[in-house]
Amino acid sequence: MKTSTVVYQGDIHTECQHLRSGQIIHTDGPIDNFGKGEAFSPTDLVATALGACMLSIMGIAAKTHDIDMFGARAEILKVMAENPRRIARIEVDIFMPEKSYTDKEKAILTHAAKSCPVGRSLNENLEEALTIHWKDIS
Repeated sequence: MKTSTVVYQGDIHTECQHLRSGQIIHTDGPIDNFGKGEAFSPTDLVATALGACMLSIMGIAAKTHDIDMFGARAEILKVMAENPRRIARIEVDIFMPEKSYTDKEKAILTHAAKSCPVGRSLNENLEEALTIHWKDIS
């Protein structure tokens, strides 16, 4: 089964549908490249997918090791380069909930974030910067 379909809707807009769930997202070109910035650009989706993947893989590790990370969130910064136009750097800041984590739990979750398949699939010339913000309440 195919994963998704993408339909070009004109004016640099697309409609993307996940075939298994039927979920739909829209894209627009970025304002610095003929778009209006009305939705995620395709490169925004790549950067966002990295953060979502990191949290998902951390979630799997958390579930496996009985670690509570409910409410963790990621903020993403995508930096573009020119000639050729490409994503040069993605910064992912992960903010953990206010809980006490042991050094072992921190190591497990950090390793999980760095093991995400999206990150492993990106070009080795793309710089990834990961910062995990632990809010220990000890």
